[in-house]
Amino acid sequence: MRKTLTAAALALAAFVAPAQAEEAPDLVTILTSEEPQTQLMSMVLTMQSMKQGANTHILLCGPGGDLALKEAPESATAPQKPKGMSPQKLMQMIIDQGGTVEVCAIYLPNKDVGADALIDGVSAAKPQPMAKRLLGENTRIMSF
Repeated sequence: MRKTLTAAALALAAFVAPAQAEEAPDLVTILTSEEPQTQLMSMVLTMQSMKQGANTHILLCGPGGDLALKEAPESATAPQKPKGMSPQKLMQMIIDQGGTVEVCAIYLPNKDVGADALIDGVSAAKPQPMAKRLLGENTRIMSF
């Protein structure tokens, strides 16, 4: 009886494990802070979450949106200790590895610039899809 129970448990685990493996969490990082260390730490935690299997999405609003500008402030591009990485550079690495980055829908109009002011790989968020993403059953939200 014990061998049958163990075999049944192993068979069940074989079906359950792939289903769990397919359900990577969705992470939405919302960055509004203008503080460079906070900006960099938000990117560090997003990158680490991505490396652990999360589907990552970054929403930049207000001063956080400045990270996405081609002509970003020095605070967004200046290297920081201990690894000499800037918030914008790490954000670009996240994009290069498949993460999605968007600025808030109201960022560009209130900055009086167009989408051409953004670095490659960044676009303006649409409110309805963003709200759906935020409300997703498997979504985790980090806000900085």
